[in-house]
Amino acid sequence: MKNWSDYPIFLAVAEAGSLTAAGRALGMSQPTVGRRIRALEDHFGTSLLKRENGQLVPTNFGQSMLDHIRRMQDEASAIDRSSATLEDSLSGVVRLSATEGVGTSWLPGVMQNFRREHPDVLVDIGIGFQSFNLAQREADIALRWRSPGEQNSLIGRKVAEVGFGLFASPDYLERRGTPATPEELSQHDGVIAQIMDGQSLWLMDENRKMTFEPKQVTFHTNSIWAFDQALVHGYGIGVLPMCGLVKRDLGLVRVLPEIVHMESLYLVAHQDLRRSLRIRAVFDYLVGAFKEDAAFFKGLNRSEYDCESSGVATGHNMLPPRTVQPKSMPAAAE
Repeated sequence: MKNWSDYPIFLAVAEAGSLTAAGRALGMSQPTVGRRIRALEDHFGTSLLKRENGQLVPTNFGQSMLDHIRRMQDEASAIDRSSATLEDSLSGVVRLSATEGVGTSWLPGVMQNFRREHPDVLVDIGIGFQSFNLAQREADIALRWRSPGEQNSLIGRKVAEVGFGLFASPDYLERRGTPATPEELSQHDGVIAQIMDGQSLWLMDENRKMTFEPKQVTFHTNSIWAFDQALVHGYGIGVLPMCGLVKRDLGLVRVLPEIVHMESLYLVAHQDLRRSLRIRAVFDYLVGAFKEDAAFFKGLNRSEYDCESSGVATGHNMLPPRTVQPKSMPAAAE
C-alpha cells in the first residue's frame, strides 16, 4: 500500500460516522472522501465500512485496521514530539490551546510579557471548546477545565480556581424584579450558551444537570460574545465568571450573590515536550502568571496584567458551572 494518506481518511470517516462530516473535518469534498475509501476497499478486497442506524461504522476487518492505524498515528506523533525535544533554544513556535475568554482576553496579554524577554518565541494560540490532542501535537500546552485529562503521558498542574455567579442587566431587573432565592429563578428568563461539548452555561447539580431552571430560555447561542450582549440587552439572567467584569464594563448587576461556584483550570503538556527548552519556559511562566492572578480569577481583584497598569488586557473566562449548591457555597467576596 503506497498511499498512506488514505489511512487517516478512513479513520476520520469511522470517527465522524459519515463521508460528509469526515470531509468537512479534513477540508475535502464528500466525493473525494468516498473515492479514497473505495480505493482502500479495492486494495484489501473487502468492505471497511457498513451502515447502521444511519451512520457509517467499521466492519470487523475495518475495526482491526483502525487499531493499527491509531498505533501508526501514535508512533508518528512520537517522532514529531521527539524532534521538538531536540530544540534546546528559546526560539520557535509554541502552540497553546485555550477556550474563549481566557484564550482571547487574558492569555495574549500575558504572553506578550513573556515575549518581551524572549522575542524569538512565536506564540500560536488555538481557540475552541474542544480538547486539543497533545499527543498528536495539535498543541504543545493546553488550558483545560475540571481535569488535566486521562492520558498517562500528560503532565498537568492546577493553576486557577475561577469563581462564577449570576448576572442580569439593570433594565431586565427593573422590568421583572430581582429574585430573592434560587427557587425564584424559575419565574425568570434565562440566557444560555451551549458550549463545552454541548453543555449549557447555567447552574448545575452534582450530576451535571441544570438546576433552578429559568421559566423560559429567551436567548440561546454557541457564541460567548453574543451571550454577553444578550445579557447586556436585557434578555434575562445568565451565569458569568466574576473576574474581569468590572474592566469589561458590561454594566451588569450581580443576582443572588450568595451563589458562588469555583471551577478548576489546569495547565497541561505532554511529558515528552517538557524536555523542550522553549515549551518548558512557557509552561513555567504561565504557572507563575496564574499564581500572580489567583485573586483575579476568584473575582476578588483586578488582574496583575491589567492594560492600565502593565499594557495587558484583563481576562474573561467562560465555562458552564458543573455543581452549584447555594446553601453550602461560600459567600461572595464584597
